Formats: sequence, C-alpha cells, structure tokens
Amino acid sequence: MQCKAFNFPIQMTLLGLTASICQCLYAETGSTEPVLLPTIQIEVTRTDTAWLNTPASVYRIEPDKNQNNVGVNLTETLKGVPGLQLNNRENYAQDLQLSMRGFGARSTFGVRGVRIYVDGIPATMPDGQGQTSNIDLSSLSHIEVLGGPFSSLYGNSSGGAILTTSKEGSGQDSIELGYSAGSHNKNRADVILQGGAKNAGEPSYVVSSSYFDTDGYREHSAAQKVLSNTKLTWDLEDGSKINWIVNHVDIHANDPQGLTREQWKANPKQVNDAKNIFDVRKEINQTQTGLTWSKPLNDQHEIYAMAYAGQREVTQYQSIPNTAQANPRHAGGVIDFSRDYYGTDLRWTGKDLLPNTRFTAGLAFDSMDEERKGFENFDANGNYGVKGDLRRNENNTLWNLDPYLQASWTFLPAWTVDAGLRYSNVHYQSKDHYIKFDADPNKNNGDDSGKTDYSKLLPSIALTWKMTPEFTSYISYAKGFETPTFTEMAYSANDGMNFNLQPASSDNYELGIKAQNVWGNFTAAIFQSKTQNDIVSAGTENGRATFRNADRTLREGAELSWNKALWRDLTAQASYSYIDATFDAFVPEIANPSDPTKPKAVAIPSGNLIPGIAKNQAFAAVGWQPETGFNAGLDIRYMDKVYVDDVNSDVAPSYTVVSANAGYVWTQADWKVRTYVRADNLFDENYIGSVIVNDGNGRFFEPADGMNWSAGFSVTKVF
Repeated sequence: MQCKAFNFPIQMTLLGLTASICQCLYAETGSTEPVLLPTIQIEVTRTDTAWLNTPASVYRIEPDKNQNNVGVNLTETLKGVPGLQLNNRENYAQDLQLSMRGFGARSTFGVRGVRIYVDGIPATMPDGQGQTSNIDLSSLSHIEVLGGPFSSLYGNSSGGAILTTSKEGSGQDSIELGYSAGSHNKNRADVILQGGAKNAGEPSYVVSSSYFDTDGYREHSAAQKVLSNTKLTWDLEDGSKINWIVNHVDIHANDPQGLTREQWKANPKQVNDAKNIFDVRKEINQTQTGLTWSKPLNDQHEIYAMAYAGQREVTQYQSIPNTAQANPRHAGGVIDFSRDYYGTDLRWTGKDLLPNTRFTAGLAFDSMDEERKGFENFDANGNYGVKGDLRRNENNTLWNLDPYLQASWTFLPAWTVDAGLRYSNVHYQSKDHYIKFDADPNKNNGDDSGKTDYSKLLPSIALTWKMTPEFTSYISYAKGFETPTFTEMAYSANDGMNFNLQPASSDNYELGIKAQNVWGNFTAAIFQSKTQNDIVSAGTENGRATFRNADRTLREGAELSWNKALWRDLTAQASYSYIDATFDAFVPEIANPSDPTKPKAVAIPSGNLIPGIAKNQAFAAVGWQPETGFNAGLDIRYMDKVYVDDVNSDVAPSYTVVSANAGYVWTQADWKVRTYVRADNLFDENYIGSVIVNDGNGRFFEPADGMNWSAGFSVTKVF
C-alpha cells in the first residue's frame, strides 16, 4: 500500500525508533532466562486470544481506585490510549467528544463513527449515534478499546470500538459508601453493594448507584446526574453463565454552548448568550436492561446469546431566535423525542473442528423506534426557554440484521491468519405527521416521509507472525462502512429529510508489532484509511446543521505505547499518536439559492486538514499504587492544535496539562477506608478542551477548566 505518511520526517524517525526498540527487546529476551508474565486476555475481537497474539491495536484498561479519580466520565479512565482522542467539553448537556484515528471527529454532540458497548449491550444505535452517559465507573471492571481494521467486525460506524464491563460480585457481602467534593461545588456520592454466590444456582451481585451535581466551570453549566447499575451473575452447574444487567441514568444539565475566539479571550467562563435569555438546557432519562448467556456444549462447541431493550427520552432547549423559526418548514427550537430500542446477538463458536482452527458464526439484530417532535422555544409573549407550538412530529424507525463470520487458523507454529466477513445493512424509515398546506406555497410544510436502505459487505483479514514467545508482528486489512445518522439526515436544502446522503466506505490497513517481556508491554503501529463519500458538513440551514459527502478523505499515521511495573508498586506508562487526516480531493461549494453571493457550503481544497483532529498527542504517567498505605500519581498530556472547520479558518491552540493525585488506604479486619486528593491542570493552563466543528455561527470553542481540585473518601465494610 502507498502511505503518504512515510514522506514526513517524523514518521521516518518513529519507524527508526520502533526498529531500534524492537531490536533491543528481541536481543534482551533472547539473552535472558524466560520470565513468566501475566496473560492479558482480550474479549473485544471474539477470538479468545491473548493481547500479545491479537492482530489489532487493542488495549485493555483495568481501572484502579488508587488512581484517585472522581468517577464522573471516561476522560478520567481512558488516558493515554493511542489513537483515541477523548475530550471533556466541560458541558454535561453534551456527551464527550470521542474519535478513534479521526473517525467520529465531525460530531458536534454525542458519539459518531465509534461503536460503544456496555456489558455487551450496544450504547450505539443501528445508525451509528451513541453516548457514554450510562457507563458506571463505580462498578467498572475493565475497558477494552479496539482501533484499526479489526473494528469492522462490529459493522456500521465501527471506526473503533469501546467495550466496558462491570464487575461481577465475589467473596463475602460488602457495602461501600463514598463521597467526593471539588471545585465549582462539585459533589458526588455513591453506594456499592456486592457479594458472591453462596450456593450453586444462586446469583452473585453488584448494585451500584451514584448522585453527582456541580455548578459547573462556566456560567450556566450546572448539572445533576443520577446513575444506577445492577449486575447479577449466575454460574450454573452445566458450565453455562448468565449475566442480567439493569441500568438507569437521569441527567439535567444547562448548556453554556460554544464561544467565539473573541468571547473566549475576553472571558472563558461566560455563557454564549450573555443575558441567558434562551436558557439552553437538556434533560435525559434512559433505562435499559439486557441478558447475556454463554454455554459450552462440549470441548469444541460453544453458544452465546444476548438480548436487550431500553428507552431513552430527551428534551433539549436550543438558542434559536424566533426570526429563524418564522420559516414554516423550520422544526423549532426545542427537540423532544422518546426512543425505544432493542436487539439481540446470537453466535456459535467451534474450536479445532479442523486442526488449529477456530470458527465463529453469528447474527446481530438491532432496532430503534423513535417518536420525535419539535416545538418553538418561545411562548405567545416572546419569552424564550419554554415549550411553545408544535413544529415537527415524526416517527423514525431503523433496524439492521447483520450476519457475520470469523475464522482463525494457525497454519504453522508461529503463523496465524484471521479472517472475518460481515454483511452490514441498515434500514431507515421516517413518517411525517406534521403536514400543513396554505394558499401561499411559501408557507407549506409538505410531507417529508421517506425511507432508504444502506448495505455493505465488510471483509477483513490479518496475518500474525509470532517471532518469539515475547514478540509478535502483524499486518491487517478491512473494509469499513459508516451510514449517516438520523440526526445528520434530518435537514437538507429544503428542510426535509436528506435521503440523498450516501454512506461512507473505507479501506483500512495496519502494520503493527507487540512485545511483552521484562521491559514491559510495548506496541507500535502504522496505519492508513482511505475513505470514499466521507460524511462532512454542508453548512447550516436556518440554524440547522446539514451534511454532504466528500469524494475522498485520507487518514494515516503511527502509534506507540509502553507500560511497565518498574519496581515494587511503581508503574509507568507512555504513549504517542500521530495522525495526518486530510481531504484527498476537492469538495465543491454548494450554492445558496436565497443569496448567491454567500454559498451555503464553501469549497474545500484538497489537502485541507479534517477538523476536530489533533495531529500529535502524547501522554506519560507514573504511579505508586500499593493496595494499602500511601499512593500517588502524576501524569502529563499533550494535545496538538485542532482546526475548527473544513476550510481551516481557525484553530484551537495546542496545550500541555499536568495532573497529580495522592491518597491513603487503611484496612483493619473487615473495614477498608480510602481517602484521596487530586489536582487537575496543575499549572492553570488556559486552553480549549474541545471544538464544535463547523459551527455555523463561529462559536467553535469550548474552554476547559483551569486548575481544579477534588478530594474524597470511601468506607467499605465486609460482612
């Protein structure tokens, strides 16, 4: 494959560095006695292989409470994962800004282009829109992050995959009570009950619930969040295992919105609307439940089944003036929807049906039924921030039914080939119930009902060479597929559903090496993704974001990671990511019929950088983390500048932030007490935490918090 990244001196340096490190690792492991190292088992690829032998960029994170985090969102936990860009908006009305190797960076809210699973249950809808708000960090066991070609195993919108898994109850019954406080009147209280099964056929359990509130770093950014998660586990005598998960989240949050550069420089804490007349805010209520069942039929055959169902309700008040809503086809300034979703995943695994082989065949079904309404955000007296007259009323349904196959064959002692095939298909239908006709055709609101189908066959293949017991290299390829979400299809040039928007497809390549020995765990990878019909901004229409397809985009780069237990309880971690994400072909402008002098969407020159993506990221951390006694940690994170729009008109500057924490753990008989204190942005860096890409009003910037602190404690009693 041709990779332009090789033309950059920094890439040549990285490749040379990688080769040197690998030569040292190989020489060292060849000259010492074998050392027994812990096996890191990987679940996300469904291949039942150890991390070292998995032909993919995959990382397993097992959070330790002695890392002294508050436990509010994933930015505290997923630090330093190569290729993952995870930004905290300091805005609890919007989800985290998350992208993997540049996929998902276009999202102005929620998660796009990356699949998210919580205890095996999708947190991503069939069209690719997802969220992280229902992930309970209090009861978290581990997280696996998968990037690169292998993520296409998850079908639509799988530029990467993140799987979070809750703990299973074990040992004696116990209760843990915790409380933390911090800057901006931040408070969090949680309770965790857990216990193992006492008799065969009885469940082990983990029940976790937390309450969080804050005044927020910025004006009009207060938030409250209630999150509960329950997991029951049965290990049955026939070898089968059942997990039942129930999850609920309730969020009420004000939205300070993005700022222009001038506003950010003048006062980064201010709300965009200085008088706050719009009272922009969001309410989220979501409940879901799911059941997973696995059973080995014999030494060769195993079956797995998962089923889930949930409901999500959202009401969001926006800052759209009534003059914009004068257009009879405008959907209003209040978004109000209720969504029911459900699905199942069934699969069979066969081992050694042929010598040294493993086969997996499965069928995934997901469905969503959404009642979406829009209202004016003002009343008859012109007061904003209230639910006014109905302006939109539609039923949106979508579903997918994806069959998939995977196979792994060790055809020589040191060589393994892995292959996969998935038929990804998504079916959209929208029924418009808000139809009005007027004698004046300019005041009509016609029927915007419609439907469309997208489908793609997604092959993948990888070759692994186990050079030594401690050193592995691999090369992989896969076809990727990403449909537009219902939100991105919601508006077009005539304000109706944009069923002409095409799905993106990509060719993804990766070459990587891994080492696990006395020098630690080390990875290096170079990658390239060529995308056709990438989904990009088409400008705004009456205050609404619209989208179009770009002929070609290109993402290529390199990633390095290393971690090691240095001495006793002293650990170290470091990572680096480089990505060059560009428009690989000219994108023409879109004319504005109402004003030909101002195009609706400007032309994008070939070679422009894709906005929202940092070209360089680096992370380093050290920690002293014994099970009891004093613990502490220090980490430093660098983020390169980020362009804010397709024409690269402005940037959020690069920054470096430092965080430090310390704590103490006491244990006495059946009691355990943990205390901690931490400081983030230790040197009070004034920086932009995230950008709202292609914002039509130039309000691109979401400022990050300055130096801030938190402290907390927890008490655990075992019965």
